[in-house]
Amino acid sequence: MSDRVEREGLAVVHNDPPVSRKPWSLDFLAEPEEVAALRRLMRLHLTLWGLPEVIEGAQLCVTELVSNVITHVGPGTPTTLAVSVSGPLLKIEIQDPDTRALPTLLQPGVDSEGGRGMALVEATAVRWGVELYGDRKVTWCELVSAVAVPVPVSSSPHSSRAEGLLDLYGAGRASGGGFAGSCRLSMAQAEKSAIEIIADLLHWFHARGRDADDLLDRAQTHFEAEDHTSA
Repeated sequence: MSDRVEREGLAVVHNDPPVSRKPWSLDFLAEPEEVAALRRLMRLHLTLWGLPEVIEGAQLCVTELVSNVITHVGPGTPTTLAVSVSGPLLKIEIQDPDTRALPTLLQPGVDSEGGRGMALVEATAVRWGVELYGDRKVTWCELVSAVAVPVPVSSSPHSSRAEGLLDLYGAGRASGGGFAGSCRLSMAQAEKSAIEIIADLLHWFHARGRDADDLLDRAQTHFEAEDHTSA
């Protein structure tokens, strides 16, 4: 049983069929240096989910909610980020073990250095709230996302190369690292593998002094340019 503290927000009505994507979560320690990594992770997942229109808002909300934990609960706090989609709503949840330090919506003065975090969440999300449990609290917010529509599978060289890479990766995982022939992945497996492949590549380049954000920017620009050309 939870005690629910919720701001009344905009009612979202959508007549299209609900879109369901597999929820995901990540445990981490709330430290300032983790925020940039969490922003990149949000961008990566939402790009793969086909929700580019909410990336900026989602990154802002994650930044402010995690910063709120760091400031009011303390650096190094065990924290969990959970993200899910239901219909047109993207839900972001931040869980921490302190049930006393509740997020508060303030109206900071012009010269105030604090109190702006939840005001930014308020301005970005359609609604937000806090759920209190015996040993933890969950601060959450919801943003409106576009509902994905079925897209015919492309037979372009890009898709063929991607399918080959995912098949090879899936086969390697199934055989403990060696090649074991073609292994068709489900969409959920393909999505997970794609995220792992991209993350591994970013780690590889980062270890060699390259900027992961710059690589993502360039890849996104390249994708959008080719997608526009093929449209």
